[in-house]
Amino acid sequence: MPEHGRGVPPPGGLVADDLDRLPELPARTELIDGRLVFAGPQSSFRSTAVDLLVAGLRRAVPSEFRVRRGMSVVLGARQRPQPDVSVVRAGAVRDDGGETFYLAQDLLLVAEVVPAESRDRKAALYAAAGIPHFWRVEDDGGEPVVYVYERDPATRAYALTGIHHDRLKLAIPFDLDVDLSRIHRL
Repeated sequence: MPEHGRGVPPPGGLVADDLDRLPELPARTELIDGRLVFAGPQSSFRSTAVDLLVAGLRRAVPSEFRVRRGMSVVLGARQRPQPDVSVVRAGAVRDDGGETFYLAQDLLLVAEVVPAESRDRKAALYAAAGIPHFWRVEDDGGEPVVYVYERDPATRAYALTGIHHDRLKLAIPFDLDVDLSRIHRL
């Protein structure tokens, strides 16, 4: 990346590969539309909701997939968000664990734990990149609510397929049963 002064992006913004070359970026740095986005402090709800999803997914995913938390995903030249949870094809995971990102075509599912007032544009980016499944998790008074979406290939947008309050029980993209009330025991 050419040098344009500290904190000043190059004309046209940054590209996905720049995240691996910029020194001392905070851990939860994303690239959205060529701009760096820094995550604020993580809430206890978010942390435990991610833990709950990761544990449930790891028990359920077929052997040809792996579950990752907080790994960035290259969706295009100027898009590299960092979903809270990802289900990635096992073939995309290096034996040495040295990867810093995955490609959109290697993902089956992404999940974001977001405040209700912060339904940002990342879902649209994931859908446009072809990721088949998206979950949005919100805090409803300390209780997780999981909104489950599936990508419609005709519209290339996500369609809501379910809203789950007490239990996340699914058959697609694989059999899964997560007791959402366990969040209070983590």
